[in-house]
Amino acid sequence: MKTKVKKSLDGANAKSDSKSPAINSLDIDSSSSDIEIYAKEVLNALIADNLPPTPNNFSLYFDRLLEDKSENLRKQIHSILELEENNDDETTILLEHNLKQGFASIKNILNVTANLYKNMSLMTKILEKRKKELSDTPEVKAALNVIGVLEGDVSKLNSILKTQSSQMKTIYDDTAKIVKNVENETIFDNKFGVYNKRYLLTKIEQEIGLIKEFNHKSSLIMIELSHELKKSVNNDKAILLMTRTIARLLLKTSRRSDIVSHYGNGVFAMLLKHTDIESAKKASERLCDLVSNSNFFLADREIQLKISIGVTDIDAEHSVEEIVVSAMDGIQKAYEQKSADYAVSLRS
Repeated sequence: MKTKVKKSLDGANAKSDSKSPAINSLDIDSSSSDIEIYAKEVLNALIADNLPPTPNNFSLYFDRLLEDKSENLRKQIHSILELEENNDDETTILLEHNLKQGFASIKNILNVTANLYKNMSLMTKILEKRKKELSDTPEVKAALNVIGVLEGDVSKLNSILKTQSSQMKTIYDDTAKIVKNVENETIFDNKFGVYNKRYLLTKIEQEIGLIKEFNHKSSLIMIELSHELKKSVNNDKAILLMTRTIARLLLKTSRRSDIVSHYGNGVFAMLLKHTDIESAKKASERLCDLVSNSNFFLADREIQLKISIGVTDIDAEHSVEEIVVSAMDGIQKAYEQKSADYAVSLRS
């Protein structure tokens, strides 16, 4: 990704150099390609930092260390990654989206059926009215007989339609329960195109466990559209569009290892794995600059976007809720100061 957040394990390369026996044992010089050489450098960094070379850790360091490489190497590696990209989360998100679309279609079918049932009921009433009108005229007994037969047929059709409508409602209710159960396990926020709160909290919990095990540094930042900007715009639809723009910018600047999610009420969060507070501050500063350089057009008015960010660390001594509260407190501190649009809030 484009945001170049500093590696949380400062001096990872220096550590690797200081442990030359481990590096030499990987025999980098014998590698036949640039990407093979780079892969071994990533593995060296993991070993130097005493982290297990699991697929997740390797992928995380793979992205981190790539930021310091030449542009040609980055392009070469990114082109390879694009060819073999296979993200299980993206597949899950697509399935969630298709499921919700399917449920929406079922709901539309039920609405159409309900309208058809209402129209049949209306037709029955019209027939009764016309029959009553004709009963006052003796010459139309034959017509009355025909209408009577027709009335019986309509009544039968109405009864059948009522039964089928009831059956469809039962199917709809059963489907609604299934969708509700799925929504309780979803990881995606359809409104903003990022992960949802449930997924974020799960990932923070997992990161706490990893920090407890390996003692590395990770950070959490919370982002929201500036209160002052919301007040000046005072247009719910425009605020929603601006908030979606912020979500897109967050996705654009995040790395593959970062978790971008919607916490709720237009507040977004970024879980920065293996990123210390100083690196998180620099990332927040760059993000504020990127957003402030992005303009939003409302009718003939050009609006400069502005955000407020709260920064906090993730540690093994505090709960997920305490960590999130600290980040939210950081947003409040950012509003209270004039020097920057972000602020750090740490637990004592």
